[in-house]
Amino acid sequence: MSEQFKLLLVDDEPGLREAVQAYLEDEEEFTVTAVASAAEAWPVLEQNPPDLVISDIMMPQVDGYQFLAKLREDSRFKALPVVFLTARGMTGDRIQGYQAGCDAYLPKPFEPEELLAIVRNLLVRRSATVEAEGDSAKLEAIAREIAAIKGMLNQRSGITQTPSPIKIELTPREQSVLDLVAQGLMNKEIASQLETSVRNVEKYVSRLFSKTGTNSRTELVRYALEHGLTQ
Repeated sequence: MSEQFKLLLVDDEPGLREAVQAYLEDEEEFTVTAVASAAEAWPVLEQNPPDLVISDIMMPQVDGYQFLAKLREDSRFKALPVVFLTARGMTGDRIQGYQAGCDAYLPKPFEPEELLAIVRNLLVRRSATVEAEGDSAKLEAIAREIAAIKGMLNQRSGITQTPSPIKIELTPREQSVLDLVAQGLMNKEIASQLETSVRNVEKYVSRLFSKTGTNSRTELVRYALEHGLTQ
């Protein structure tokens, strides 16, 4: 794992807290903030949100179950991975932990290597989920822009063409991409037509944004139509 991940460790036992923090920070991809209680954990969550929480269950004032319930009630932390560490290893306790919304449950004493494997597995899964959600949001944004572009195309007869205020020179490939964007095609469709990769299409679209001073596909197409850059 090459990314840097932030972990929050919550445990009221100083010895265990220091040992787990030292072990995890031996791995270059982790930075660990260690606190002794749920009350101390919350400011960290607010100011420097971690990628994963490791929490003891048996703590004074606010126990692990109550802490987790508060996390899951907050929309910012609903999907935050949580690992429970506890001396309670009975089946009923583990069931209660999972029902409360924890992602993994590790009874004490535990092997540090097992904790490390659990943490890495949860972080890989979380990264994949975040990436998928990001891709989905990006596709939705492009779909909205394409709908706007198609609306413009239906009204293109009403668009008055004027010379571009800046001199714009497009390469043949940039022109091809621009023409296809102006037809309302998505990057995947453009890549297929031009027999190239989606990444290359994204690169050409970015260049078109830069050359025309636009920030979205909708702005780009409107600019191209207004200034005769595409037919």
